Amino acid sequence: MLSLSGPCVSRSLALRHLVSFAILAFAALFLISSPASAQERKTPQTAGVDNSKMGPYRALAQLAFTASQKGDNATAAMLAKVLERTWDKGEDYGGDTALSKTNHALFDAVDKAMDLFVNMLLDHQATAPDPAKVKAVYTGYLEKLKLAD
Repeated sequence: MLSLSGPCVSRSLALRHLVSFAILAFAALFLISSPASAQERKTPQTAGVDNSKMGPYRALAQLAFTASQKGDNATAAMLAKVLERTWDKGEDYGGDTALSKTNHALFDAVDKAMDLFVNMLLDHQATAPDPAKVKAVYTGYLEKLKLAD
């Protein structure tokens, strides 16, 4: 009798869900546009994701950070890679509205901060990174990302 349970099936299902989420996050980049305002205001959210241009990246980073904090280093690394690829597709090669085209200096700053965060998680797929260092690069990335909203 063929069993449809076990680690391979659950990993496959988890990966399928992760890829679906990444695709939705990428699609959200093009569907969401909010006018810039001189006033600070709380960004509206849908299902915990900011409805802003940078919201999907922030959500992916938060998921990766949370996985790392829980000791799930493989998932943290996978989410970090999805974040990096989604960012590159949307903000580096994403056409005329891509951050690299509209504000290249800011793109470079955010990209460098993201690389520090992503590389920290990718370098520790099988071992635990220093939690203080992960938090520092995560916080630095979020601060740069806010500038691009």
